[in-house]
Amino acid sequence: MVFLRARHDGGTPLGCDPADLAEVEAVVRDSGTSFGKGMQILPPDRRYGMYAVYAFCRLVDDVADDDGTPQDKCQRLDAWRERIGRLYAGEARDALDRVLLATIRTFGLRQEDFNAVIDGMEMDARGPIVAPDEATFDLYCDRVASAVGRLSVRVFGDSSPAADTVAFHLGRALQITNILRDVAEDAQRGRLYLPAELLARFDVPLTPQGACHAEGLESVGRILAGRAHDHFRAAAAAMRQCDRRAMRPARVMGATYAAILAAQERQGWRHPECRVSLSRPRKLLIAARVLVS
Repeated sequence: MVFLRARHDGGTPLGCDPADLAEVEAVVRDSGTSFGKGMQILPPDRRYGMYAVYAFCRLVDDVADDDGTPQDKCQRLDAWRERIGRLYAGEARDALDRVLLATIRTFGLRQEDFNAVIDGMEMDARGPIVAPDEATFDLYCDRVASAVGRLSVRVFGDSSPAADTVAFHLGRALQITNILRDVAEDAQRGRLYLPAELLARFDVPLTPQGACHAEGLESVGRILAGRAHDHFRAAAAAMRQCDRRAMRPARVMGATYAAILAAQERQGWRHPECRVSLSRPRKLLIAARVLVS
C-alpha cells in the first residue's frame, strides 16, 4: 500500500502564497455548504488540498447548472479540460491553478480523474438527463462522485488500490443517496436520474414530473436505497484495508450520508418534495462518534 505524507516543515500549506490559499478557501466558504468545516479535521496541507479539489468541482458543476445553451456549456467544459492539461504541463495562471498544481504534485493526483469529473458535468450540460439506462446511471455516478473520491483519498493520504475501492463504492453510495432525496428538486430542472429499467418495472412514468407523483416511486426508492446500503458496506470493508487515519474524513462522510439515507427511508417517497436533511447538532454528533471510535 502507498500512504502519502503531508509536509510539516513550518511553511505555508502546500508551499503556496497565503493570498492564493485565501482565494481558494473563499470559493469553499461562499458555496454555503458545511464542506469547509468538515475538512477542519485534516492537517493544513491536506485541508487546503481538499479545498482546491472542492473549488474545481464547484466551478465545473456551476457550468453544468448555469443558464446557457448546451453548446456554450460544453465549450466552457472543454476550456476546463485544457486548463487541467496545462496544469499537468506545469503551467498555472491564477490562484486556483497554483494551489491545484501544488496539490497535484504533493499528493500525486491523476489527470484522468479530473477529466472524469468534467465528463460527468458534460453529461448534465448536454441536456437534462432523463431516465438513463442502468449503464449510463452507473457511469454518471462514477464520474460525478467516485472520480471525486479517487482524487480525495489521495489528498487524505492513501493512494492504495483499496483506497480506490473505497472511492468506487462510497462515491456511488453518496450519489445514489443524493439522487434519492433530490427527486423533486431535480424534476424542477427537468432532470430524472432514476434508471429507466427500474421506473418501467414499477410503472413509473419516464418523465420528471410524472415520476414524482407515481405510486411506484416508493418501490424504486426502496430498491435504490438497498443498492446504496450495499455500497456503504463495501466501502466500509475496503476502509479496513486502508490507512486508518487517512480514512477519517471518508468514514465521517459515509456515516453522515448513511444517516441521511436512513431518514429518507423512514420518510419514504410519497412526498418527494419534502427534502430530508440532518440538523447541524446531529451531524456533529455523527462526526464525533466516528472520530472517537
